Amino acid sequence: MSKLTFGVLGFLLSVAATLPAVAHHSAVQFDFQNTVNLTGIVKVVQFANPHAKIILEVTDEKRGTRDIQFEGHSRNNMYRQGLRPEMMTVGDKITIRIAPLRDGSDGGYVTALITADGQTIGNISRAD
Repeated sequence: MSKLTFGVLGFLLSVAATLPAVAHHSAVQFDFQNTVNLTGIVKVVQFANPHAKIILEVTDEKRGTRDIQFEGHSRNNMYRQGLRPEMMTVGDKITIRIAPLRDGSDGGYVTALITADGQTIGNISRAD
């Protein structure tokens, strides 16, 4: 094989080796500068590592009713922010603050839970 072939092969292997790291650190896909509050009915709550997952049934005039999946920080970081999985159970109507996806599609990164009396629990400012 030529030096060029080895060089190209080495480059491709190095790119392939870094893809999992790039995929995991997905903070760039969320807009943490323009958070929004969103209300819905809890379908799934999973506080796990590497990320929490919350699925809400959301209804709006524009797109109707649908299930939307949200990502959260790791279990440990969610706990440090005061967020606990038992604060929300399937069937509860909750409001979460999210960093929306930059491309405008459904989903986002959970940064806080807003209680019925307006208290904000959590203040996560980035996904890393």
